[in-house]
Amino acid sequence: MSFNIALSGIQAINEQLNTLSNNIANAGTYGFKGSRANFSSVYAGDMANGVQVGSLTQDIGKNGSLQTTGRGLDAAILGRGFFTSRDAQGVVSYSRVGIFSANADGFLVDATGKRVQGYGPTLNGVLGAMGDISIPTGQIAAVASTRVAYEGNMSHEWPVKDNADFDFEDSNTYSMVKQSVVYDSLGTQHTVSQYFVKSDDDTVTVHYSVNGAAPAGAGYDLVFDEDGRLPVGTNGPDLTINAAGANPLVFDFDYTGTTKLAGAATNTTNRADGYASGTFIGVELAENGSIVAKYSNEQQQVVGTVAIATFPDEGSLAPISDTSWTANANSGAPLYTTPGLGLAGKLSKGSLEGSNVDITAELVGLMTSQRNYQANSKVITAENQMMQSLMQAL
Repeated sequence: MSFNIALSGIQAINEQLNTLSNNIANAGTYGFKGSRANFSSVYAGDMANGVQVGSLTQDIGKNGSLQTTGRGLDAAILGRGFFTSRDAQGVVSYSRVGIFSANADGFLVDATGKRVQGYGPTLNGVLGAMGDISIPTGQIAAVASTRVAYEGNMSHEWPVKDNADFDFEDSNTYSMVKQSVVYDSLGTQHTVSQYFVKSDDDTVTVHYSVNGAAPAGAGYDLVFDEDGRLPVGTNGPDLTINAAGANPLVFDFDYTGTTKLAGAATNTTNRADGYASGTFIGVELAENGSIVAKYSNEQQQVVGTVAIATFPDEGSLAPISDTSWTANANSGAPLYTTPGLGLAGKLSKGSLEGSNVDITAELVGLMTSQRNYQANSKVITAENQMMQSLMQAL
């Protein structure tokens, strides 16, 4: 009986050594969670029959340290939750390793090439359907301008000029000129020049020139109050540009916030909506889990949001290769949400979670296992010597 008890101890310690060695080997693995072998006694009736490894406990609830990478598509989860991926066979796995990239097919994938799962673009405040995150890697179409936001200060110290004498080719007949760029439906740029003429103490007249052509008409009057401010929502006249092959471009200027105060003339905002066509140049992950595609025309668009999965009993998830887990009946079904909502942790962009293995503790456990192994070996040796003595006595 002593042989069997000591042998069960050696077998259990071998299993424990496998767990310890696996923990130590993965001390530098991103997103790895250490395990612990739990011994339990074995009885046959009321008779002691040795020991066995009753279970393996995963330390999933303990997060590893953050390691800064600076890469725009790296992310660590601060708190609970797992990134979700689907392989080519449709098998879903869960991981704490947020190393993402856009593959040649235009999908967001993890470090092992599995497609990352998330929500589609938000429409009217509602998240899109959950599934593969598609990234438009081609060209985005141009968007025609409809308005130019212009804000600045028309200096009250400008001298008054006779608006009737305005000549855009003579800088002495106007107070200031500013250029803005607008885009037609084909993405072609057009330059609109605003010639500002202080026609009296309260009025600045604006003359508009398109692509260097002479301004037409008497101009548009900006009338300021005694505080040097325009009425709220002051917009210039509708301007139209007819370009070959493009739809007529109709737009106006929004002068909200423009003033006529003492001091230098300034320009704080001069920005048109709309943009030229652009080609895909890269993708980045935002702190809220949004996947942002970037284009050569300096435009960005959110093409999806990474999903975070939480479980009723995450410690019961089944570990698989590639530092991932799969769900089972004991872990419960996953609950999906976006980063920072519900039980899901927030994201740390440009970082990865390191292993949660404590090397010092593992090495102490290794030495303890070695002593236990030696002790059980001594029992077998002593039992063997006793048997030999008994046989010689007979």
